Parts: sequence; C-alpha cells; structure tokens
Amino acid sequence: MKYVLVTGGVVSGLGKGVTASSIGVVLKACGLRVTSIKIDPYLNTDAGTMSPFEHGEVFVLDDGGEADLDLGNYERFLDIKLTRDNNITTGKIYQFVINKERKGDYLGKTVQVVPHVTDAIQEWIERAAMIPVDGEEGPADVCVIELGGTIDLIFDAGDIESMPFIEALCQFSCRVGPGNFCLVHVSLVPVLNVVGEQKTKPTQHSVRGLRALGLAPNVLACRSEKPLDENVKGKLSQFCHVPVENIFTLYDVSNIWHVPLLLRDQKAHKAILTKLDLLSLGEPNLRKWKDRAELCDTLHDPVKIAIVGKYTGLSDSYLSVLKALLHASVACQRKLVVEWVPAADLEELRAIEAPNLHGKAWNMLKGADGILVPGGFGDRGVQGKIIAAKYARENNVPFLGICLGMQIAVIEYARSILKLQNANSTEFDPDTKNPCVIFMPEGSKTHMGGTMRLGSRRTFFHVLDCKSAKLYGNVRYIDERHRHRYEVNPGMILELENAGLTFVGKDETGRRMEILELLTHPYFVGVQFHPEYKSRPGKPSAPFLGLVAASCGQLGRLLQSLSHSDMRTHKDLSINGAPKLNPYQNGDNNKRAYGLYSNGDGVHA
Repeated sequence: MKYVLVTGGVVSGLGKGVTASSIGVVLKACGLRVTSIKIDPYLNTDAGTMSPFEHGEVFVLDDGGEADLDLGNYERFLDIKLTRDNNITTGKIYQFVINKERKGDYLGKTVQVVPHVTDAIQEWIERAAMIPVDGEEGPADVCVIELGGTIDLIFDAGDIESMPFIEALCQFSCRVGPGNFCLVHVSLVPVLNVVGEQKTKPTQHSVRGLRALGLAPNVLACRSEKPLDENVKGKLSQFCHVPVENIFTLYDVSNIWHVPLLLRDQKAHKAILTKLDLLSLGEPNLRKWKDRAELCDTLHDPVKIAIVGKYTGLSDSYLSVLKALLHASVACQRKLVVEWVPAADLEELRAIEAPNLHGKAWNMLKGADGILVPGGFGDRGVQGKIIAAKYARENNVPFLGICLGMQIAVIEYARSILKLQNANSTEFDPDTKNPCVIFMPEGSKTHMGGTMRLGSRRTFFHVLDCKSAKLYGNVRYIDERHRHRYEVNPGMILELENAGLTFVGKDETGRRMEILELLTHPYFVGVQFHPEYKSRPGKPSAPFLGLVAASCGQLGRLLQSLSHSDMRTHKDLSINGAPKLNPYQNGDNNKRAYGLYSNGDGVHA
C-alpha cells in the first residue's frame, strides 16, 4: 500500500479536500486504484451532531456513517463508496482505546497517548486503507489521507488535538518506508495589493512548523490567485527544502473540475509517483474530465433554482445539494444559477419586521425556474418552506422536496387540500390533532448521535406511470441514503392519496413513504431520502435531473429518451423474459409498477 498524506498550513479553508480528491483523480487516471481517509481531530465521534454553521453539511455514507463533507468530495471525484471507518476522529480513537483498556487488552500497562493512542491511529489507517471502495475485490493501490486542521495553529493551541495524529503519522511514515509515503503540504502564497508581490513568508513559516513536528513535505501545493512566478518557486525551494519541480500552483479557476487538470499539466503526478517508486506508470488519461470542465465553462443559458432553506448563509451547509444541481444542469447543458432564499423571510411576520428582506425573498422565489426545499432540523423557517411548497404547487413551478422538504409538502397538502388547518409534524407541534409527520418508532429522544434512520435503504416503486420511476429507468427498486428521525404518518396515507397526493415509492414493508408525486403537476416530487449523496459528475441524481430538466423545459424529451432506452434494454434486464413482480404490491390497483432489477445507482447522463 502506498500512502499520500495531505496537510494544510497558514489558514483554513484553502481546499485541502479538493486537493486530496484531485490528487486521487490524477493517480486513478494513471491506472491506480485509489481510496481515501479523512482525519478530523475534533473530539466528536462523528459529524452527526454538529451544526452546519459549525462544520458544513453532514455527509452520509452507504453504511450509515455520518462524516465530514470532504468524504463527499472524495466520493464524487473518485466515484467510490467509502465507509464510516474512512473518517477518523479523535473521539473514535479515544473511544477505541478506552474500550480496549476496559477489556484488559493492554495487560495492566499504563495507557498513554504514546504509544497506545498513536498505535491505534496507525492501526486504524492501515485497516481502513484495505477496505475495497471501488466495487472491485482486494485493497486499493494508493490511499490518500487528508489531515484536517491547520499545522500552524498547533503551536497556538488552536488545533492542539491534532498532536497525537501528527506523532502517529511521523511514526507511520518511518514504518512504511520512504518509497511508500509522500507528503503534500497545501499552503497559501498571498499577494499584497500595495506591492503586488507574491509573498512566501507564510508558507516558509508553515513548512518550518511542519518540520518542527517531525514531518518534511515532499510536494508543495501553493494556493494563490495567479500562477507562481519562477523566482517565487525558487525562493520557496530554497527555504522549504523542496525541489522546484515539486512545487505547484493551485491558482483560482472557473470551476473545481479544473484542479486535477492543473496538477496534471504541472506534472504533479510525476513528483508523487517518483516518491512512491511508481515510475513505470503512464500519463494520466483525463480526456473526459477535461471535456466536462470545459463544457461547464461554456454554458451560458441559465436555469435558476431557488433553494429555500434554513442555513442559506453558508453554502457549505448544502454542498452535496449544490453539486447534485451542478451535475444535473451540466447534463442539461444549462448554466446553474442558485437563488438562496432564507425560508423565514417568506413568512408573513417578516413583512412587518423586515419588509425589504421579505420582498427580496419573494422576488427570488417568483423569478426562479424551479424550487428546491432541502433537508433540515428544527422549526425555524418551517412556515416559509410550507409557503414555498404551496407556491410551487399552485403555480405549476417545478418542485423538489428532500427529506424535511418532502414532509413539508405533505403538511402543506393536508392544510390546503384536506382543509386540516392544524396539520403538522410532531417535530414542530407534539400536540397536533392531525399529525402528518410522526417520530419513527425505533428513534431515540434521549440521544442524538447515530440514532436516526441512516445509510442506504431500499425503495420499491409502486406506481409505473410516474416521472420518478421513469427518471430512474423504470427499475424495480432503488437504493438511496437516508438521514431522518421523522416520517410521513402511515395512518394518513389513504386520505392523502384519495385527495390526489400519490406515494409512488415505499419501503419493503409498504408502510414507509419514500417518494411522493403530484401526477398532474409538471414536476412536483418529494423524496424522504437524500439523493444528493450519490450524485456524481456525469452521473446526475435522478430527482435532481428531473427538477433541472423540468425547470428548463427539457423533461418531456428526457423522459421520452429514457423510455426508448428502457425498451432496448428491458429484455436483458428481465427474469426469463418477463419483469420481476414487486412482492409488496396490493394487487387491486392497476397503476402498481413491477419494474426490473437494477443496481439502483440512478441515471447516467
């Protein structure tokens, strides 16, 4: 196993995650199998209980792991499926060590940070690196490890929890040997507007701090506004003890898909492969990647999507949603324009408190081609989300509700169509007389971490003639990732469906609602799962593709093309020449769908 460690210095937010992902893309394009590990030094066991304002979105994995958003970058860039063990935190490590101590595994020894915690970190890295994540058997060839936090802050006690990981990685680099370990340090080379000169001192100090901790960088990836001048590279080489040919510029680009191309063009792969004794490999083949990046730059016809949410002040809170919209818009050859609509600003009370914000929010909503209500927790802005769903339903505006967004659509429908004015979720009104959304029976009200319905779950299509089934390719079932503790009340399904709200997708029991549609609407879809987590460049998520296609007038043509494609492939996918029937259908409804077997990975553009 070969290891590439990516560290960061000077300031946070330089893009270590994108850099680590891009290194993986280039190495994969050279013919190597690549896996990734993210180390987060915080004491939380995982990211599940952290506020999006604190740490960005929580990314959910197939196995139910709630992880750092950088694992989403790895999965999207490398088209892999990681596990909860690919995200290491201080909380996990200490929990692991304490559990071993309680069992007596240390044979009475005094348990210390060195060697017991550092050994546990190294063991975890080696174990996680061996897990196949690309669908093939056996371990990968290279593991890219990203160390979270900023090296410079360790000396100011800002990232003091990183120290055990630094020590463990020092030991690890010696143990695996110089031909199996490469350290890439991402740093900042700022330009002072007064003199217009690229300044190297911050990077010099960062590398000096890294060396003081026992790690020496083999490659410098310098973030800057423009490419580094040759004399600046020479200065960095002299003071940081890194060869000039191993110093690269990650300058500002029009979209992040250009970052792997920057690394390739500057021969970063040669520097890394040389350090890893892999010189026999050829040049990376990034033709499709290059075509996609250039296509994204050339798009000019806009499609405007309003995201009505609670955390609109920080786009990282909805990072996977943004990426899924981007994948879908590129597939539709439209330039994505996102309108961030704070849900609370749509509410009537806001018209009195802040009329300017209220008017601005409504102008954005009315000017959008499509409306998306993402997932979330808490009651702030809920009424605004209900208003947005009602506006989309009544005005035939394409709408997609995800998780809470789907529950919001149900509440709105019950209030407006069933005339249940007090209909609500028990999350927001525990005493409501018309609970449209209820707490799941297996959930916990005393512990928050890891107690939701998490990870990949199966959804069976129950209605054939619906847009969702067609977008997914008329398959029998799909597998999508979940993260919720409330669900649509099974006791109200019959009443809602009789009023025209169709639940086209359900779980294997038929009692949990997974996908809803208004069949008479141009595109009004709600999904209980989070389809954004499995969207990939070139493989857009089906619900997102439907939303964007409907928003730019392409949905009819898209569904027709998918239907023709399905007709050509049905014979191959069927069982003994006939489609496999859904064992959970009711039998008395001629709209029930009995699609075909599929891996459920969604639509490929």
